[in-house]
Amino acid sequence: MHIIDRFLNNITMYRLVMYYLIILLAIAAIFGAFGILPYNPVAIIFSTLFLIIVAWAANGICAKLMSAHPNTESVYITALILALIITPWMPNNVSTVIFLAWAAVLAMASKYVFAIDKKHIFNPAAFAVAVTALAFGQSASWWVGGNIPMMAFVIVGGLLILRKIQRFDLALTFFVFALASDVLTHMAFDPASTIQKALLHTPLFFFASIMITEPLTTPPTRKWRMIYGAIVGALFSPFIAIAGISSSPELALLVGNVFSYIVSPKGKRVLTLKEKKEVGKDIYHFTFTSDKKLSFQPGQYLEWTLSHDKGDGRGNRRYFTIASSPTEDTIQLGVKFYNPSSSFKKALLAMRPGDTIVAGSLAGDFTLAKDSSQKLAFIAGGIGITPFRSMVKYLTDHDEKREAILFYSNRTDEEVAYRDVFDDAAQKIGIKTVYTITGGGANGGKRLNADTIKKEIPDYRKRMFYLSGTHTMTNSFEKILHEMGVSPTHIKTDFFPGFA
Repeated sequence: MHIIDRFLNNITMYRLVMYYLIILLAIAAIFGAFGILPYNPVAIIFSTLFLIIVAWAANGICAKLMSAHPNTESVYITALILALIITPWMPNNVSTVIFLAWAAVLAMASKYVFAIDKKHIFNPAAFAVAVTALAFGQSASWWVGGNIPMMAFVIVGGLLILRKIQRFDLALTFFVFALASDVLTHMAFDPASTIQKALLHTPLFFFASIMITEPLTTPPTRKWRMIYGAIVGALFSPFIAIAGISSSPELALLVGNVFSYIVSPKGKRVLTLKEKKEVGKDIYHFTFTSDKKLSFQPGQYLEWTLSHDKGDGRGNRRYFTIASSPTEDTIQLGVKFYNPSSSFKKALLAMRPGDTIVAGSLAGDFTLAKDSSQKLAFIAGGIGITPFRSMVKYLTDHDEKREAILFYSNRTDEEVAYRDVFDDAAQKIGIKTVYTITGGGANGGKRLNADTIKKEIPDYRKRMFYLSGTHTMTNSFEKILHEMGVSPTHIKTDFFPGFA
């Protein structure tokens, strides 16, 4: 399990999805060569390469026409998804080649044409096959999900993705409602047979892990995500009719996308670097101005896209918590840099005042309790301090004297960041910060543990605990708090897709 966690922590969500899709196609081609699947391996390879080439070209043209920042990674992922849901064809039929071309073009165009304030509304692959079905009578067969030989690979890879992005709640909600919908629309048949068919001969697993979890078209908070999953699941069965049109997986997802757009923050922001400074050892604080006002809650995060040359395998997108408070007129970001750094972080560190970065997909439930009487306890490890900088600054600026304490752990004293913000909070609103240094030195060798927590906050069972840091750190403190008798409903962890 630790090996899996290390692997998932060191790969971005988008890169994991891309590798997963490539592996599925490679396995399908091998199975086709040995007659295990009824598809010609040459057809699989041709369809895949053709879709990638057309999608890449269409995306480049659309990005140039719309003066947008292209994202090559998403192009490849969309093309690979299309290759897995459209039946592989040999290039000996003009109509099928035209169909593949249209699917690729429509998928890319949907990200630019059906976008409001630089935020696309629909899942590109789902949009493409829905339009081709309605306009040309040719659509997706979802062949990757309906073949038993592929099932084990689909499920195992899908579980890795769900573990990486922590969206089991969304996938499970969709899964339950999709099965229920299928059973209810087949009341005249044997329910056991219906469930067996749904599990083994439909794209249920692939859909739950890949299609419905796309971050850009998913609601920002857990409540809305579960409603979104329920809507798509309820409409998943082909025996459901929407405006007289029989439903399909792609149409169900598009309806869900509309709902998601309605309840989600709108648009992306082009941020211009105003200032960059080192606030701790290898920790830099970036201050950006925005082309448009961004409304957010302290503790939420954004997806940051930074185009750069010679990108490495981890891509050009990252998820970072907003370090600034909504009370400040700039968007701020705190980042820890390691050696060696990814190409993304190298490009970020190399930014100069006036350079721009794109941020969007605001999301996150790691926010302050609405009940101002709720007692709070913040536990931060390293750069996990950023959401607490946002929260504490917000409370200080509003002169909101909540019963709160911050435990802040670092390896060395030099790595402590934002001490000025927390000292100001202690003076103005009484929020105490307990610093622990785990490394060597005169102040080192201290670790935050259950005894320290009990000593500082005897009423710890009444507190709402917020944990932010590495997966290892948050998992460790979750376990400690559980052993202390803290209710799971009183523990919140900071997690967002692509944590690594």
